[in-house]
Amino acid sequence: MHYVYLLESLLDFSWYIGYSSDLRKRFLSHRNGENKATKHKRPWKLIYYETYCNRLDAKKREIFLKSGSGRKFLKRQLTNYLANH
Repeated sequence: MHYVYLLESLLDFSWYIGYSSDLRKRFLSHRNGENKATKHKRPWKLIYYETYCNRLDAKKREIFLKSGSGRKFLKRQLTNYLANH
């Protein structure tokens, strides 16, 4: 399986969107500060993910979610989470 995921920094509530074929392992590497792009905003919380059978579909979705339209989609998708945040 292939995953596109959204992490939220508990430090400043910023988001990180990524892709992985092993979501648990990837999340642990973010949490443990093993990723240069995310270690300075730890701790992280996994707040959303999507699962795909095909790697290219997941990579295309990651690119979309990182776009302005994709971030708007995520804000609509997570309306209740963000309202209670």
